[in-house]
Amino acid sequence: MTNASLQTAGILFLLLPTVAIGGYSLLYSIRRRDPAYLDNPTRRAFSIAGHAHAGVWIVLALVALRYVDDAELSNRLKWAVRSTLAFAPAFMSAGFFLSMASPKATSPNWLLWLVYLGAILLLFGAVTLGLGLLRTS
Repeated sequence: MTNASLQTAGILFLLLPTVAIGGYSLLYSIRRRDPAYLDNPTRRAFSIAGHAHAGVWIVLALVALRYVDDAELSNRLKWAVRSTLAFAPAFMSAGFFLSMASPKATSPNWLLWLVYLGAILLLFGAVTLGLGLLRTS
């Protein structure tokens, strides 16, 4: 792996504990029967979705980094793939959390657009990497 891919992987590995800490905070809210969490099914669903998407997309990005350097892509596109796959989990999970940050919220606020931005970044990175890998074979 190149230094750029190794550095991106290092950053992603450092982000994984934040997902674990967030999961612990969800369990803590359940254990102490926090009404701000338990009595709001939409907020609860968005919290779960935020953690699930963050964890899954970080693991996907780590796996994808093993292939970036082998893909037939320009250095600029390799940088873009690394960046978009690394930022996608952050934007997507932030959208889920921030759009329902208020304990009294019953529907998501305008920050839900961050989820869509994360999805676009993920799609760009995955499709670009896939095309680059198809070009090498």
